[in-house]
Amino acid sequence: MALQTLIASLFEPPPPERPERRALVLMGGGARTAYQVGVLRALGRLLDDGAFPFHLILGTSAGALNGAYLASVARLGTRAFEQLAAFWTQLRSHHVYQLSALRVGRPNLLTAGLTLMRQVRRHRALLDTMPLVQTLHRHLDLPAVSAALADGTLDVLAVTASSYTSGEHWTFFQTADASCAPWRRPGRRAEAQLIDVEHLMASAAIPFLFPAVPLWVDGHKEYFGDGSMRQLSPLSGAIHLGARQILVIGVGQPQRAGLTTAAARSEEPSAGTIAGHALASVFHDTLQADVEQAQRVSRTLAQLPPAVAALLPYRPVQVLCLQPSASLDELALKHVHELPAATRDTLAGLGALETRRAGNGSAAALASYLLFEPGFVQALMQLGEADARQHVQALRALFAPAASNRTVP
Repeated sequence: MALQTLIASLFEPPPPERPERRALVLMGGGARTAYQVGVLRALGRLLDDGAFPFHLILGTSAGALNGAYLASVARLGTRAFEQLAAFWTQLRSHHVYQLSALRVGRPNLLTAGLTLMRQVRRHRALLDTMPLVQTLHRHLDLPAVSAALADGTLDVLAVTASSYTSGEHWTFFQTADASCAPWRRPGRRAEAQLIDVEHLMASAAIPFLFPAVPLWVDGHKEYFGDGSMRQLSPLSGAIHLGARQILVIGVGQPQRAGLTTAAARSEEPSAGTIAGHALASVFHDTLQADVEQAQRVSRTLAQLPPAVAALLPYRPVQVLCLQPSASLDELALKHVHELPAATRDTLAGLGALETRRAGNGSAAALASYLLFEPGFVQALMQLGEADARQHVQALRALFAPAASNRTVP
């Protein structure tokens, strides 16, 4: 890609009425996104009881669920983060998915395979996600999202999903700003739509685990899956929508090598280990590369002579990226006993909980996406809070510009 194209796609001129536009970008990762809740709760306490600090919210997969919930309570100001934490505290795996396992003797690969085959026949995926649909309808106030956009508490809510039909990566955005137009880039599309539960289910439809979800685009129906797939430029939507400060929270996996013994590395991996590695590959986004690229181009723009910079339609973007400082796979290993019995038996049958087998670093990867249980959720939130406290100065710098002119309605 030519440098001119790169700069034009990443650094478009900000809306003149709000040059300080600040975005929250939430990446995907199933139950692991409870980490984001901890970061945001710490941020809320840092900013004290004030206005909602973001103008734009963009979410992917389970990050889209977090983003939509925040948008629905944004008029509470920074107290919205505590509301999100309260929602996660009461969440359980049976509120998200259901798996009916065959219970015949000890868990083994055969019974796990039969269980998953039966699930696919019934639900078009390995898990029944109707519980998540019901949970979203009970707890997500979509009219409140529209109200927050209408009164200026929030400018944009956007969620991403990947089309199985066309192969394109879509950003669906809801806004009260009529000047915000759809856009198109190679492999990426954006369209203004009223965000509903179907968009969120599509964004969070982890391949194989959750069924594909139909959405209407360009006047026809396409089937969508998890927005983490084919997400080549996680920051592009926020930058296109005019963000000049971006807080992005990922749940990327640190190096797993420490969990694997030298002897185990030569052994054949279990089916569960392979499945965990495949899921990690789906969620292995290009976030860090995108952040580094944005920071590098921003530094270049900032170093230009003022007379030259004034002639350019581009502006630097301030980006702060927070990701877990500890292995979430290792953390999940400590809490696998909390999984529902059917899920635990199926994962055990697949070998996904066998830490003595090869690829121990992936042993609990699959479980970590499905562990919507109190112990793991609280551990993730505590890690998120601790990591946020380690970046207090960077957070203060990100939220320093022009925040005082926003008020809580």
